[in-house]
Amino acid sequence: RTYHEGDIVVLKHHWGAFTGTDLDLHLRRRGVRTLVLAGIATNFGVESTARSAWELSYDVVVVENACTSRSAALHEFAVANILPQIARLVSADAVRLHG
Repeated sequence: RTYHEGDIVVLKHHWGAFTGTDLDLHLRRRGVRTLVLAGIATNFGVESTARSAWELSYDVVVVENACTSRSAALHEFAVANILPQIARLVSADAVRLHG
């Protein structure tokens, strides 16, 4: 892995990126309010991180077509039933990152 000066590395120990890490502290120190999530295991890692972020009052955006799971059914269940309650779902084409 290549890291650059100023990069913040958060090592996950659980499904969600917030549990047992200092991610929330790093984000709040920088004034981050919106999180854009993508990843493997829509119904595990992405969903767990989205739930924690929502509980911590972040604006959560999940890039649906940048997530996957062990099966299409597991992915679709999370996208149809869980994530819309706690996040905005968008496609990768709709994401515009600010540097």
